[in-house]
Amino acid sequence: MAEVNEARWYVIHTYSGYENKVASDLEKIIENRKMQDLILDIKIPTETVTEIKEDKKKEYERKIFPGYVLIKMIVTDDSWYVVRNIRGVTGFVGPASKPVPLTEDEVAALGVEKRVVEVGYKVGDHVTIVDGPLKDFSGTVTAVDTDAGSVSVNISMFGRETNAELELDQIALAD
Repeated sequence: MAEVNEARWYVIHTYSGYENKVASDLEKIIENRKMQDLILDIKIPTETVTEIKEDKKKEYERKIFPGYVLIKMIVTDDSWYVVRNIRGVTGFVGPASKPVPLTEDEVAALGVEKRVVEVGYKVGDHVTIVDGPLKDFSGTVTAVDTDAGSVSVNISMFGRETNAELELDQIALAD
């Protein structure tokens, strides 16, 4: 294995139903062998499902990709060997079980890493819309939702106050 000093996300294939066991076993081995600098994070992609049957609401976690575990690691001979030899792991996803890192777009699409979004405005600030169909209108920020990537702006249009839902990068602080 070629040494790369940047941690990347990889996908490991497991026996179906072994995802949680593989993740917990990996965490124990990382702790015991003090490999926290090589294997940084382990995730099992899940989603919360709300099921309504006979007027009863039930929420549960469901695995998005059964049989797969995501791992952020620096691939070295040691880290590859440790992951590959965990009971329940069938190998890395990639040609001939050689680990192929996920691209930045794939990591973002999977929602594996939460990106911190910092904006230069807050609720109550006067802003100008710089992109989209409402370009050049100005208004006041009423809500900012960095998780959803949206901002609510109250604009005056044709003598009426209208609330517009925009992308975070579609507005800028007014001069």
